[in-house]
Amino acid sequence: MDFLPDEIDQYVEQHTQAEPKILQELNRETWQKVLQPRMLSGHFQGRVLSMLTKLIQPNIILEIGTYTGYSALCMAEGLASNGKIITIDRNEELEEIQQKYFQKSGFQDQIIQHYGNALEVIPQLNEKFDLVFIDADKSNYANYFDLVIEKMNPGGVILSDNVLWSGKVTQKPDEKDVDTKALIQYNKKINEDPRVESVLLPIRDGLTITRVK
Repeated sequence: MDFLPDEIDQYVEQHTQAEPKILQELNRETWQKVLQPRMLSGHFQGRVLSMLTKLIQPNIILEIGTYTGYSALCMAEGLASNGKIITIDRNEELEEIQQKYFQKSGFQDQIIQHYGNALEVIPQLNEKFDLVFIDADKSNYANYFDLVIEKMNPGGVILSDNVLWSGKVTQKPDEKDVDTKALIQYNKKINEDPRVESVLLPIRDGLTITRVK
C-alpha cells in the first residue's frame, strides 16, 4: 500500500540525501537475488535510520531482524567510534551477502551477528542498549519489547518498523490474520506504557520512535 501519491513520494526521495554507493549496490543485489526484497529498508527509510542514529550517537545498538544487512549499515553510520551493533536473524542463508557488505563497509568489526530465535538470544545478552530496531516477525513485537525494555539505558530509543502494516491496522482484522492483530495490540501497548513516550511516523510502512524515560 502506498501512503503518498507517487509524485510526492518521488519528490521526497529526490530531496533526501542519496544512498552511499555501497548501499546502492546492496539494494540492487537484494532485489536481484533475494526473496521478498520489499523487506529491505531502502533509500528513504535508510536515510531516516542513518539520521536518527547520528542524532542519538549510540554506543550499543540491538537490531532484531538483519535481512541482508542494509539497515544495520545505515545505523552503523551514526555509531560512536567504539560502538557496536548486535544483530539477530533466523535466516543463516543470507550470511554470505551480509558478510560481503559488512566487510566492504569497514564496519565488520563493530557488527556482531547472532543466528537463531531472538526470543532466546536476547535474554543471553548482557549489554545495555542505547538504540533498538525491531524489524522481525510481527507476532512477536510485544515480546521483543518486553525483553528489551529492561535492557535499555535511560533515554534510549526503540524503533519499530512496519507498524502501519499496509494500513491493515486501521481496519478490523480477519480472525486468522495473526500479524495484523498483533500489531494493533503492540501499537496500543507501547502508546500506553508509562515507561516510554512514542510517536508513530507514517514513513513507508510506519515507523514508531519510542523513547525510554
